[in-house]
Amino acid sequence: MVADMPPTALRPLAGVSSTVPAAPWNRLPSHGQGRGVEMNLRKRVRAGDHVAFGELFDAYARSVYNHAFRLTGEWATAEDVVSLTFLDAWRLRGKVDEEGGSLRPWLLGIATNVTRNTRRAARRHAAAVARLPPNEVVDDFADELTGRLDDSAQLARVQAALAKLRRAEREVLALCAWSGLEYAAAAEALGIPVGTVRSRLSRARTKLAKYVEDAEPYPNPGQMRGDRGRAVRPLREGNR
Repeated sequence: MVADMPPTALRPLAGVSSTVPAAPWNRLPSHGQGRGVEMNLRKRVRAGDHVAFGELFDAYARSVYNHAFRLTGEWATAEDVVSLTFLDAWRLRGKVDEEGGSLRPWLLGIATNVTRNTRRAARRHAAAVARLPPNEVVDDFADELTGRLDDSAQLARVQAALAKLRRAEREVLALCAWSGLEYAAAAEALGIPVGTVRSRLSRARTKLAKYVEDAEPYPNPGQMRGDRGRAVRPLREGNR
């Protein structure tokens, strides 16, 4: 094992459900964690305490995974983002302020930057692959995936709508509407003013509601066309 490396960041990631975007981690910090507990964790993380870093991973890996998945729409990529986020967090631990509350906004800010870099790398890779000669035709296994694709149809529509938003709008929406961060925490994570968070979130919600409605020509069972609440409703993950 590489020296001075957080052992939790090198844990093999468990498999993720093929149809449900749930993270492979189970433990989250309780809603009742006090400021003193968080400050103690901050001090220990800053000092390079491996046990504290393990607690940090166990507490926030699910939130980081969910945030990465909402930005990328890919389970495997989201898992990679989690690993890279905690590796970067370890390298940047010296910048942690010992005073303060939850480290969740800090981690989600790192995850946002990691996702940006990951997507840029993916675009460069796709461009390089596009320049290669075409491969031989292989068997089509699409029939075996029909059920899975049906289950993911709504998710695909939302992801397509998200792709139409500006990157800055997607990031604010993911942090505030789905990860449940307060405006101030989202501003801290992204390094922007609170007013900018508010305006971007307002634009993102308006655009996303329209995009989702336009992309859904037929209603799902039990859902009226234009019922866009599920796409923009905040998801509480704790530790706001």
